[in-house]
Amino acid sequence: MSESLCHSGVRINFTNSTVVKKHEQTSSEKRLSSVTSVESSRIVSNLGSTKKDRHHICSESGKSFGFKFRTHTRTHSGVKPHSCKECDKSFTCASHLKTHIRTHTGEKPFLCKGCDKSFSCSYHLKRHIRSHTGEKPFLCKGCDKSFRCLTDLKRHMRTHTGERPYSCKECDKSFSCSSHFRRHLRTHTGKKPFSCKECDKSFSCSSHLKRHLRTHTGEKPFLCKECDKSFKDLYNLRRHLRTHTERKPCL
Repeated sequence: MSESLCHSGVRINFTNSTVVKKHEQTSSEKRLSSVTSVESSRIVSNLGSTKKDRHHICSESGKSFGFKFRTHTRTHSGVKPHSCKECDKSFTCASHLKTHIRTHTGEKPFLCKGCDKSFSCSYHLKRHIRSHTGEKPFLCKGCDKSFRCLTDLKRHMRTHTGERPYSCKECDKSFSCSSHFRRHLRTHTGKKPFSCKECDKSFSCSSHLKRHLRTHTGEKPFLCKECDKSFKDLYNLRRHLRTHTERKPCL
């Protein structure tokens, strides 16, 4: 005895009831699989759309963010969950910690193709490359000066506004730039983190160490244009220039 089934307008004849049942089961599974596949695709698509279209607006700054919103809020709350195991510094995001760790390991994976210098983070390499190209994309609206990086522009803008956002809690001094502020704090703490590898001297700022190193290397990069003399630092060059202008140096 034969039976016939019709699916999607196609009639198929069968002579065995077992075959009929298997066919029905297979057809049902295919339909279920098809529906599940379509539904899954729809869910994944909706999830992707949700992530793409998600915007978080910061109530403090008014800025909008996607996945970086949580990291941004830490700039307001002061939360720094990523701590360095080598020192007491902590950071708002893991990538900043990763970059910092290279100051301990000495790793500098970002290489300049124009010279032999290397850097611990890609941003510093990008900024350095502009010293080769001469590019200064950050323009001051208050004057005609331009800068290689945004931080230099922000620091320069304070010469127009007079802003000094870095205040010392130990005294009444304030500073327009964070590096000058950190250097000043060491006058209170006595900390001298910059050590000479050639001798036992240490210094409160890197520029003082750099100047000191020239006493070991003999380097004199500051040249007088009036004569053939050269000097280890700018201060001594300026004092020497007064011998050409007949102005007595201040002692």
